[in-house]
Amino acid sequence: MMDVHLVPVGGRRNYTGFVTKTIVYAATMFLFLAAFALTLASIILPRWISSLKGTSAGVSYGLHYRCFSKTAPIATTTCVRFPQFDDCTGDDRQFCSMWRTIGFLMSFAVVLEGMTLMTYIVILTGGKQMRESGWRVLSLFLVLVALVQCASMALVSYLNDNDDHFYLGFRLDDSFIMCTVSWCLALFTAATVVFAARVLPSEGGYELIADPDD
Repeated sequence: MMDVHLVPVGGRRNYTGFVTKTIVYAATMFLFLAAFALTLASIILPRWISSLKGTSAGVSYGLHYRCFSKTAPIATTTCVRFPQFDDCTGDDRQFCSMWRTIGFLMSFAVVLEGMTLMTYIVILTGGKQMRESGWRVLSLFLVLVALVQCASMALVSYLNDNDDHFYLGFRLDDSFIMCTVSWCLALFTAATVVFAARVLPSEGGYELIADPDD
């Protein structure tokens, strides 16, 4: 009969209950994949900062593109590379440097998420020992992902509030929201992995046979 206790009972050394580390790793990996998808979408979608919706003409800023849209006489949207050389001269140099830093940080977050996904695969395809010890590296990557994205979000928020490019009528838009949800999911996933590693006992499996000479 399946053991449904969260802790081993009756002096058993191995735990074979329903809630195992393997299940926790698999479940949190789906959460992480959702966060990964949101990160990619926030980079691709040029809607970090946008003018208010409902106007006849508007502009939205992405990490690598700036889009101009109008609703009359025909709804059209035109996107150009951003920032360009003209956006990085004179007093705009600081803005340009900060915006490119945001793009670099988000790209770095994608690299970290790729490494996190590889760590998940190694842990889930590895043996019992890998599941017992792999949480340290995994949780470290997840926390780094959250910190990098949080820093990107903070820089975007600062520019929206303080830079002359974004006057009254601009607001933080969909990509900013997706980035926020992404790093929150990464941080929650890290906390869940650490909690499971600390609370759940070892799973059932092969154990080392003690040396009879000891």
